[in-house]
Amino acid sequence: MEVVTHIDESDFVEAVEGRNSLEFGDEKQQARFELGVSMMVYKWDALDIAVANQWGGPESEEKRDWITGVIVDLFKNEKVVDVQLIEETLVYAMFDEFETNVEDDSALHIAAGIISVYRECANEDYSTVERLFLNWNENKDKKQPRKIVVTGDSSDEEDEGEEGSDEDMDMCDHDHDHAHKHEPEETSEIPEPVVDEDGFELVQKKGKKRY
Repeated sequence: MEVVTHIDESDFVEAVEGRNSLEFGDEKQQARFELGVSMMVYKWDALDIAVANQWGGPESEEKRDWITGVIVDLFKNEKVVDVQLIEETLVYAMFDEFETNVEDDSALHIAAGIISVYRECANEDYSTVERLFLNWNENKDKKQPRKIVVTGDSSDEEDEGEEGSDEDMDMCDHDHDHAHKHEPEETSEIPEPVVDEDGFELVQKKGKKRY
């Protein structure tokens, strides 16, 4: 799969004539495609950070797998799926399940990658899926959870005054600290957006602003 520098949000795939959905009739093709979707979702840095910090609560990992299922269902139920539809589905799922606003183009890149994987599977080319799975399988045990602390709204802190400052810190990270299964060895406190290895920013705020 080629690295995409410019992404056409209107790029789409369409069901072949005579079929009512984009689901593959061949079991191997469908299985490889679903694996490819899963690997692309796991590749999404913004979601990886949200899961590591359990912003979706103690079932954060299960919610990530649920998001994979939602994307797969788009192809099972629709005759046409485009990049923008996948991107919006990813962004809304992040907001609804992890209370996270994704304010960069990272979801767009994941969406474009999923469309590309679908096309390759349609041509019985599974090289990208196999590469993604191999990379994930090799790195899953080496990867360290990226635990971060997100400070609360500054205006709220000013209203509450100094007496509430300690409580604010205890309640940071979206009130999900109490649900953590595994506490990381180190916790880094950052005052600005998280920037992943590809240069994408993840900004975590309260509110209902969607993109």
